[in-house]
Parts: sequence; structure tokens; C-alpha cells
Amino acid sequence: MQKISYHRVEEENAGERLDIFLVKENPDLSRSHIQRLIAEQQVTVNGEPARSSYRVKPGDEVVLKIPLPRELEVVPENIPLDIYYEDGDVVVVNKPRGMVVHPAEGNYSGTLVNALLYHCRDLSGVNGVMRPGIVHRLDKDTSGLIMVAKNDFTHLELARQLKDRRVTRRYTALAHGNFKEDRGTVDAPIGRHPRDRQRMAVVSRGGRHAVTHYMVKERFGQYTLLELKLETGRTHQIRVHMAYLGHPLVGDLKYGPARPHFGLQGQFLHAATLGFHHPRREEYLEFTAPLPGELADILVRLRQG
Repeated sequence: MQKISYHRVEEENAGERLDIFLVKENPDLSRSHIQRLIAEQQVTVNGEPARSSYRVKPGDEVVLKIPLPRELEVVPENIPLDIYYEDGDVVVVNKPRGMVVHPAEGNYSGTLVNALLYHCRDLSGVNGVMRPGIVHRLDKDTSGLIMVAKNDFTHLELARQLKDRRVTRRYTALAHGNFKEDRGTVDAPIGRHPRDRQRMAVVSRGGRHAVTHYMVKERFGQYTLLELKLETGRTHQIRVHMAYLGHPLVGDLKYGPARPHFGLQGQFLHAATLGFHHPRREEYLEFTAPLPGELADILVRLRQG
């Protein structure tokens, strides 16, 4: 479903950029939205796609197609889950590599939330219909343990523990290069990359406080196996901080080499240990999940030389 609007360029608009012309004609749309539609070839001039920088001429016929918002409905799906713990308040799941945590543009099915809705009768509603129960997230290609709240009380309490840094989160990662020190801390703010809005970066202005502790577990010459502990939980934090040190994660095509090593598609990063205080009993719970087979096999190859 889409809305189609037609515009004819008059003399008074001659020479204007196409995106600026369309913003004037469609004041309810932002310029960035218009530019995105142009890039997606949802705009034609005289029947042909055009660039945002095109200068319109009198008599040009401009057609703008605006896709209507998709009705958001998250459907329960019978997807197997590797559950490490579950009670009436919380469930701890070992998420596989390649699984998106919650539905979003381009991923409305096959997510962890779709699977949870099938498995659980109730999930918290704090984060809305698209992210029920999700207290914290893991990237699509990051495997490992994630805690999910079944009710709003639990969600708010676990979120408070995260904010107060009472949640234990230890990751296993394989990074490029050989670290000089056996352990260290990266304390560097993270924000949107100034030139590539699809990436995060260590920034001097406007970033959010981010701290990552790392410890060398094993050295392989060109690669180093690390254990990392998060103090904060920023988007892509470990990946950005390791790239900032000059040691991007193996398989991380966004922040590391363009050529995948070991044929790995997606970063070698696993949320190995998760610990928190039960929201009602105050009992400390901690869980550890082994590396998935694909990542464990890489270490076997490296150890064999």
C-alpha cells in the first residue's frame, strides 16, 4: 500500500533542487525522509528516477510514492529456544548467532520476540508492542545469554540493576592483532559516526559514557582471545571500543576488515556470562553458556596451528 502524489513544476520553482521542491509541496514530510524516498527510487521526474540534486524545470512531471506505514503486529512463532532459566518473572535465553532480538524494519518474523511470544503466556509491556519483555539487547550476530522480563515489575527492576551496574555481563571475543597488555580498560564515549549514520564511533562531542574492561585469555599471534566485561551498554560498544584500540573483532565487517577471516560472517562475539539479582527474591543468579560450535571450531583450528 502506498500514497501517490503528483506535482507539476511551475516557473516560480525552476532551478530548485528536487528534494527542496518536494519538501515545499509536502510540508508534512522532512527533507531527510524525502531524500530517502528519492534514494529508494520512489520519486520519478517525467517517468524516470532522479537524484535529490536534480534541478527541476518548468513543466516537469514529478511523481512521489509514499509507502504507507505497515500495520505492526508481532506474531508468535514456534521457534525452538535454548532456555537456561525460567520462572514466573524472568526467562534467560541463549540466543543463537543470526537471530534478531526484536522485530524492526526488514525483520518482522523469526526474531527472539516472535519465539518468546509463542513460548511465554505473558511478557512485560514496558518497551511496547515491538519489544515486549526485552530489557537489554544483543546484536544479530552476537550469540549468548539475554534476560527477558515477563511482567512490568520485573522489567523495571532489571532495568534498574542495569543502570546501577549490578548486572554481570562477560563476553568472549576474538580480536585481530596481538594486545600489548594482558588487561586494560577503554573509557571512551560512543555516539553516531559523524559521516556514516549506520555506524557508531568513539566521538569527542555528543557521545554517551561507555566503559569496557578487557582481559587477554589466549594469544594466537595475529589474533587474541579476550574476555570483556561491560560497565555500560551502548550500541555496538565492544565492537566500537575494540576497533578504536586498533583490534577489531574477527568477522566484524562493519568495524573491521572488509574480507571475512575464517569465512565468518558476523563478529566473533559471545555473551558468555550473565548474572543478576532476582527481582523478587533478591537471590543472585548467574549463568554461563559455551561458545557456539562455529566459533569454538575456529579456536580449535588456531590451537592446532
